[in-house]
Amino acid sequence: MSQTTASTDWGKAHFEAIYNCPDPRRYFTTLQPLDYQIPHHGQAVFRAVTETLRRRRSDRPPLGVVDLCCSYGVNAALLNHRLSLSDLYGRYAGRAPGSPATDLLAQEDRTFFAKRRHPGAARVIGLDSAEHAVDYARTVGLLDDGFSDNLELTDPSAPLRKALADIDLITVTGGVGYISERTFARLLDCVTAPPWIAAFVLRTVSYDGIVSLLDRAGLVTQKLTTRTFRQRRFADGDERRAVYKALAARGLSTVGKEADGFYHADLYLSRPAADAEALPLEELLPG
Repeated sequence: MSQTTASTDWGKAHFEAIYNCPDPRRYFTTLQPLDYQIPHHGQAVFRAVTETLRRRRSDRPPLGVVDLCCSYGVNAALLNHRLSLSDLYGRYAGRAPGSPATDLLAQEDRTFFAKRRHPGAARVIGLDSAEHAVDYARTVGLLDDGFSDNLELTDPSAPLRKALADIDLITVTGGVGYISERTFARLLDCVTAPPWIAAFVLRTVSYDGIVSLLDRAGLVTQKLTTRTFRQRRFADGDERRAVYKALAARGLSTVGKEADGFYHADLYLSRPAADAEALPLEELLPG
């Protein structure tokens, strides 16, 4: 398992060594024992949201999605293919890096995903500073396009700006806290019309700055109040204590949530006011 030295303000364990490998095997092998599961929850939410957008915007197929902090294209795999997160763990976890070689694995993966791709799949653009992970996801066909621009530090490149112009939805399952309103501001500066934004945000992280930015851009942000979503188990006791301390500082109780030994995330959905009024969040995502 990767070293768990703290790398964030709330003492979160770091797994930098697994995020930019030539292929996903080390990523899944490391995260499976921690029951990393937020992409599973994202699959249900993002499919519901994209289906709603398809019905409302049927004049503009295929739907355009930008997945922030896309890593190896996990969210794209689960959105556009007849696959579960368990299927991906079964394919990659426990397989030694280098056997087979990454090139051979990529060839196998292109066939594997192509056979399972849904008709009318969304066009997914991936954005992540981990260039090897993005390249792999693009090579095997999970991403229609992928970019490693770091929008926390720089403006988007001309190719990225062009790719972002007509997107319908921005998704993120774990990057908020590493990316901030700076990234979202640069994204919104590229679009021709305000997209919907579906974001899972760990409860240790404030989303307020991003919500304020989105509000100024004409988007209404709603938080799902009926539940939270498990992300993964705590890596160790130090991480758990750091999480409890961070949540206490935010005035949040762990009862019924992090007390179960998992990080928990809130779900936020941002939409133009007319869309939010026409379809309340609880109706779009019942239960």
